[in-house]
Amino acid sequence: MILKQLCIVKKSKNNHNLMNKFKKAVIVGIKESFLDAESWQKIDGFVDSKVFVLPDSTEMTDNLSDADCLLLNFGVRIGKEDIDKAPRLKYIGVLATAYGKIDIEYAKEKGVIVSNLAGYSTNAVAEFVLAAVLGHIRQLEEGKRRGKQGNYSEAGMAATEIRDKVFGIIGLGRIGGRVAELALGFGAYVRFFDKIRKPELEARGVKYEEADELISQADFLSLHLPQNKETEGFLNAQRIQLLKSGAVVINTAPAELVDINALAERLAKGDITFILDHSDEMRKEDLERLSKYQNCIIYPPIAYITAEARIAKQRIFLKNIEGFLKGSPINTVS
Repeated sequence: MILKQLCIVKKSKNNHNLMNKFKKAVIVGIKESFLDAESWQKIDGFVDSKVFVLPDSTEMTDNLSDADCLLLNFGVRIGKEDIDKAPRLKYIGVLATAYGKIDIEYAKEKGVIVSNLAGYSTNAVAEFVLAAVLGHIRQLEEGKRRGKQGNYSEAGMAATEIRDKVFGIIGLGRIGGRVAELALGFGAYVRFFDKIRKPELEARGVKYEEADELISQADFLSLHLPQNKETEGFLNAQRIQLLKSGAVVINTAPAELVDINALAERLAKGDITFILDHSDEMRKEDLERLSKYQNCIIYPPIAYITAEARIAKQRIFLKNIEGFLKGSPINTVS
């Protein structure tokens, strides 16, 4: 079903014999096609009624007053004012790993539990990072173009290898850690920056570096920081200028980590490549500006899309809801 209507109210039919159920779940930006029918049936057992609304709509605001549960799609913004309009709110379930657009501190202050989908797409995103890098440095698109045209000459093609290059990772969480493992497998010199040291990966040869030093050394740089007040603008004008000539930067984290104006200025020099996939949540004017540069590769938000990740996504989402109702919240971020 395509969510064309601003507000759709549905009564739940099933009962999973939970001691507690939500009275009203407001489902923001999640279309029915996002989850399998079986998953919706289970959600019906967790709530008395559910209301489908679009983000930032009047219908969303109107339905907050008696909602005790919010189920949010990726990128939905829930601020202090929204939480204040929902005095009965107990739980926010995010259908994503990222939760940077939710006022977590205020939710915690109000006793609202927020759960995310930690780890559901770790391997999917990590594999995409290496695939996108390889696609660029091995000129795979040009090779496919020539093949389709019947041109089987390699003349003028150029490529480089990951082996023996410095592969920098900013943010060594689940995804960043998996990228590190894959890059090690390619024979790269893997370096990382994170607020927390990672002895288990350091023991395998992943070396810690301070952020600025790492950025200046990296042949490949992959960003994996969560979006929050501390990380927004992390790759600022000064750090963008530190990037070495020929560096390939890939960001599968929110675009708010990067100073777009400074990035555009550096791209104009033509000596770095920037790859991103969070295009769905970027401003149209920023995308139009970056798309003018051939050395900026913009993907739809496809890094997380695998059959395996889709299954894990729904499983964790449902377990989060059930865990809260049973009095044992899991994957909490507030």
